[in-house]
Amino acid sequence: MLDARLAEAARMVSSLMSGQRIAVAQAGGAPISVPMPAVEGYNRQLSCQIWSLDGVMVGRSNGAPDAVLTDAAAEGYSRSTVDGEPWHVYSVINRDLGVRVMVGDSLAVRDRLVRDVLAGLLLPVAMILPILALLIWVSVARGLAPLDRLAATLRARSPSDLSPLPAGPEPQEIRPVRRALDTLFARLAAARDVERDFTTYAAHELKTPLAGLRTQAQVIRLSDDPKVQARALAAIEKSVDRTDRMVRQLLELAAVDRSDVATEPTDPGRLMAETVDDLAVLAEARGVTVQILAPDIGGPLGTNPFLLRAALRNVVENAIHASPVGGRVTVALQRQGTDIELVVRDHGQGIPPDLRDRASERFTRGQAGGPNGSGLGLSIVASAMERLGGEVIFDDSDGEGQIVRLRLRGNGQG
Repeated sequence: MLDARLAEAARMVSSLMSGQRIAVAQAGGAPISVPMPAVEGYNRQLSCQIWSLDGVMVGRSNGAPDAVLTDAAAEGYSRSTVDGEPWHVYSVINRDLGVRVMVGDSLAVRDRLVRDVLAGLLLPVAMILPILALLIWVSVARGLAPLDRLAATLRARSPSDLSPLPAGPEPQEIRPVRRALDTLFARLAAARDVERDFTTYAAHELKTPLAGLRTQAQVIRLSDDPKVQARALAAIEKSVDRTDRMVRQLLELAAVDRSDVATEPTDPGRLMAETVDDLAVLAEARGVTVQILAPDIGGPLGTNPFLLRAALRNVVENAIHASPVGGRVTVALQRQGTDIELVVRDHGQGIPPDLRDRASERFTRGQAGGPNGSGLGLSIVASAMERLGGEVIFDDSDGEGQIVRLRLRGNGQG
């Protein structure tokens, strides 16, 4: 900016001379006085000299040094030392008038000007910054105070306390955090209640067959009658089967609850065939025929095969147990609009209407399940289908048997 001012002043003087608004003295006369802008407190801020091209001074401003400002012959900026003082000079040659115009700044004066400008800017900044910092600190502290109070409330809570946070005045910015925490506490409380009930029910259900095993073992030990011993051994076998099924379903339910819902292309027909093959021994033992109807639906399903297999296996297993000797279970694949359904139908007694709403709850058993039922099969199905984004639908089979639909909503083709 200061360099531009030098060039502007030099060109202005040259222009004024060309317009005869500044009369150039004749050679040998006294130098004319060139008016230059002055700033109070800055001696010789801008100095101007006019020299003829043959080396005679024809004009200068007040306070300009007697010695030539610069020896540079070319136009433009240059540095020089005059009377031991450094100068920054801009030169303009007016060939029509035969003169050279030089306008310069004393670098010492320029440096003092820059220092004064910086001091004038930095002093208010130095005074304002601590005030701004204090205001920012107070504002941030007041803004974070509700969070600090919330953190203190959470630290003071017992790990077993999952009740909603106490109501009270709160800034609008904190309300979403409080609502999210209350929702989390409610979900944790529900999960804790489910786990507590699960543990209680599992312990109770395992206690019954274990007590039966002990009783039948005592009968075998105390009786010498082969028929009594055979009946006791048959009862032990049933208790072991029931316990084995319950333990397997408990492990399967835990695996379903913690399984990642990662999807991959899955062939539904192959999954149905593999599931039925796994249950072939059970179906044969109960004299039940399992039929698969898997038409082409246009490609594989984009789903989680573990969760879908767990759901289908438990539905088919329940259908086999519910079917009479010589009965038939049908496992069919069908499309309903954009949804895909795996439909399992049996010809047993079906789920009673008064149990249908609670059929998916853990340890809920109907009469069709028999004494070996654990009440966990349909809860595994419901949990797996919920994680798959689907649902379980129970339909009547015209008063004969039960239809269970595993519906995958809007399933894309992989």
